[in-house]
Amino acid sequence: MSLAANLLGFGRLLRRAGLPIGPGEMLAGAEALRRVEIGDRYQVQAALRATLVHRHEHAEIFDHAFRLWWRDPEAGRHAAAMEALQQGREPPKPPPGGRRLAEALGSAAPPAQPPPPAERRIDASLTVSASEALQTMDFEAMGAAEIAAARQEIRRLTLPLDARPTRRFRPDPAGRRADLRATIRASLRQGGEILELRRIRRVVRPPPLVVICDISGSMARYAQVLMHFQHAVTSDRDRVASFLFGTRLTNITRALRHRDPEAAFQMVSHMVPDWSGGTRIGEALELFNRQWSRRVLGQGAVVLLITDGLERGGEADLAKLAAATERLRNSCRRLIWLNPLLRFSGFQPRSQGIRTMLPLVHEHRPVHNLESLRALVRTLSAPALRR
Repeated sequence: MSLAANLLGFGRLLRRAGLPIGPGEMLAGAEALRRVEIGDRYQVQAALRATLVHRHEHAEIFDHAFRLWWRDPEAGRHAAAMEALQQGREPPKPPPGGRRLAEALGSAAPPAQPPPPAERRIDASLTVSASEALQTMDFEAMGAAEIAAARQEIRRLTLPLDARPTRRFRPDPAGRRADLRATIRASLRQGGEILELRRIRRVVRPPPLVVICDISGSMARYAQVLMHFQHAVTSDRDRVASFLFGTRLTNITRALRHRDPEAAFQMVSHMVPDWSGGTRIGEALELFNRQWSRRVLGQGAVVLLITDGLERGGEADLAKLAAATERLRNSCRRLIWLNPLLRFSGFQPRSQGIRTMLPLVHEHRPVHNLESLRALVRTLSAPALRR
């Protein structure tokens, strides 16, 4: 196979792995290979990385794909030597994007087309399509294939919060308010004569969004899916803060800002030590109010509290939960409690934790399938009702 065909196949592999590779990048890569020594592997890798990679988070995926596609003749001997040295050690974890790259490499060769089946007529008048059934399927009842499809749907969700006026103003020739200070300052250039009236308008921007998600044992399956929702929201807009809590509170905002979801979740897994453990809702909310509320709840923030409310404790823990929830409600403009237990038609607030928190939140909504997430997006996009 010629060098051009190899380069074209390498570009297709990177594109299937998620890198934005187009005709322009391929032409630049071909031109770069003409200016380096083809026999030097490191020069070829550096030239292709400089022309095909535009983001820092894609560099590690590119290096892994380069080693797989442009195979080293001595790779077998080196791998055997490394295996002999690492006997008895735990195998290293694959780099971020390795699973996606393996799937792209496995699908490089198209399978053989089967013979066309005989024509059959199916009566589908009373059936439901797979996409419609996925919208109403509970996250806990989904299999691996349904979970993967749900994650793809969640990544395409957008969350346009209603814009709120701020205290800042911006110069605007069509503004409704006159700026006397700027008008007088401009008149000094004309000898004190006012020739033009400067105007300003109030800056309008969406409020901050804070997501506090429960990752205890009863919420583990829902938290795994809702993490993709948090990553999609964090990547789509600014001023988003994300927290996870079980037995302790962890701020994962910086990790979710990584554009690659697989790399972001790998960083989160190293940061969170109490996944699928116990839950202490009152202590977590109290710690949030003490350490983070003044930093992230300014300018009328909207808080999404994702938990089932199953607080285990005595009267002291319930009192702490009530005080922390009330302070959180008074510190934000809108406190929305997302509870997966509302998926049951006969839901009753029998748990002490649910009965304690329910009167202290602004809204109590279900979050157990894609339809509930779309309803949440529609609710947050509409202006909040005045109380």
